[in-house]
Amino acid sequence: MTLYALGGERPRIHPDAYVHPEAVVIGEVHLGPGASVWPGAVIRADNGPIVIGARTSVQDGAVIHTQAVHQTRIGADCVIGHLVHLEGCVLEDLVLVGSGAVVLERVVCRTSSLVGAGAVVPPGTEVPAGAMALGVPARIRPAGVDAESVRVNADAYSSRHLPQHRDGSREVTLEECLEP
Repeated sequence: MTLYALGGERPRIHPDAYVHPEAVVIGEVHLGPGASVWPGAVIRADNGPIVIGARTSVQDGAVIHTQAVHQTRIGADCVIGHLVHLEGCVLEDLVLVGSGAVVLERVVCRTSSLVGAGAVVPPGTEVPAGAMALGVPARIRPAGVDAESVRVNADAYSSRHLPQHRDGSREVTLEECLEP
């Protein structure tokens, strides 16, 4: 993994968290227990800290950044999908952000909410508990998300994928991959 201190600030990673060797974590990034950061993800805290809660997965290619006046905080048991961009926003616990979504500054996603794949959530939007933000620009659909549906996705990463990769993956050579 590529970990960088920035000035006097360094990543702070719980021993039970997992950061893939091809992820990049820069500055004061706090990763909680059971959190996971997957290949190609970039978490850059150059404008203040980024906090990522317990058992939250930051999937392949996601970009998480913070702003000096709008910090990025992600709660526990969240799922940050592939190629997501988070910038200066707050996600409470049990939030699912679908693949390719963009969540901008001053957005607050309340507990047990969902941002649909490909959605762009404009600055200052609040996604209420149990609601979905869908489309470009995102519109709020007030009901339809229950905590258990998000928890199932979060648990898959923290209890299955994290140990599978942490304990069972290894880099291989081209020679090992060539078919006879």
